[in-house]
Amino acid sequence: MATRDLAVGVIFSIQTVVGIMGNFFLLYHYLLLRFTGYRPRSTDLIVKNLIVANILVLFAVGIYNTMSSFGWYHIFNDFGCKFFPYVRGVGRGVSIGTTCLLSVFQAIIISPRNSRWAALKEKALKSIVPSIVLCWVLQILVNIMYPLFMTITLNNKNITNRRSYGHCSSVCHDKTGDLLYVGLLSFPDVLYLGLMLWASGSMVFILYRHKQRVQHNLRTNVSSTSSPESTATKTILLLVSTFVYFNTLSCIVNTILGLSDNISWYILNTSLAITLCFPTISPFLLMSRDPRISMVCFAWIRNIKSPHPMRNM
Repeated sequence: MATRDLAVGVIFSIQTVVGIMGNFFLLYHYLLLRFTGYRPRSTDLIVKNLIVANILVLFAVGIYNTMSSFGWYHIFNDFGCKFFPYVRGVGRGVSIGTTCLLSVFQAIIISPRNSRWAALKEKALKSIVPSIVLCWVLQILVNIMYPLFMTITLNNKNITNRRSYGHCSSVCHDKTGDLLYVGLLSFPDVLYLGLMLWASGSMVFILYRHKQRVQHNLRTNVSSTSSPESTATKTILLLVSTFVYFNTLSCIVNTILGLSDNISWYILNTSLAITLCFPTISPFLLMSRDPRISMVCFAWIRNIKSPHPMRNM
């Protein structure tokens, strides 16, 4: 085994283990919040969907490429070269769509009553489930190209008309076909990114206006504290900023991969490592900014030490 493969395998394994533990830990606490009597937020369902998408990406990218880097690629057949890229594409696409939905939904919810978006608040609450279902259906259909064109390299004696991705390869089209392929996969990402930037700009403006009102209240000796909506909005802005940073890098590298005839080992593994960054980091960002999680943890510890059962909060 080459030293570089061993190093990449260690990096993938660390990202995968930390990310899966973080996402399952966050999912566990959301379930614990439900059973301890906390009133769920309107965004909790969206965050749970993001957790599922993150786990899919970590499973498809992390586990598969960790085993490949350690030389265990022989246990995967042609099905693995079709299945894992497809799951990765669906999970990554749903993650992008869910983050976009989270930012747009929050921008509508915190909009002032005199805003033109205020009338959409009730409709936004009712459209969460249909939006999540539409996101899954769209990504399942868009990424169907992976199982159609991907296959194991070892099964192909003639690879002159194929683009190699290590142990897997895909059909090599002409430049026009490659551009259409990259455009089809990139269009939803660009659309989601534009919506996220618009929603983030709106939230920043609303928070700025809120800060001005708070400063005015303080000058008039009226006490004011940060609202839960403001805290949740700042958390989502932090999450979106992290996502935009890693997704921009990922889009650039994936575009290079899609237009290159000879795939560089370094570019390929850099793309995979970047893809794992957001699913690994996002659950810890959400846990660190959600005060309900720490309150439930402390209450759960007190319940263990106390002979009296914990009451609903």
